[in-house]
Amino acid sequence: MKHDITPPIAKTEAQWREELGPQRYAILREAGTERPFTGELLEVRDDGTYLCGACGGELFTSDEKFDSHCGWPSFTHPHEQQNVRLIEDNSHGMHRTEVRCARCDSHLGHVFDDGPGPLGTRYCINSLSLAFKKT
Repeated sequence: MKHDITPPIAKTEAQWREELGPQRYAILREAGTERPFTGELLEVRDDGTYLCGACGGELFTSDEKFDSHCGWPSFTHPHEQQNVRLIEDNSHGMHRTEVRCARCDSHLGHVFDDGPGPLGTRYCINSLSLAFKKT
């Protein structure tokens, strides 16, 4: 069953700043990164859904999560591909693919081609970019 998270959410940066607080704002709206191995969702093993920490859109499920030992929650793929947006990121002298929420355009993390399974992708996502809903 598809869970389309559209329509897009449009808020001013002042609204986002007030709603998210400084740490989440720095990651979600300014494309920051939390320190590795510090995120509260890194070790979560419960069944549930990972939502966008800004708008609450469904992004990943516990079935897609795996331990990549990279320091951030990792997923093999989004639950619904249309709920994320991938964009080229050449910042910090690296060539990467940034992952953003398709609904609110918030930064989530990056996707790499070194993951397990048939797709071989590893969605490396900041804990502060997510909220977890246990099932």
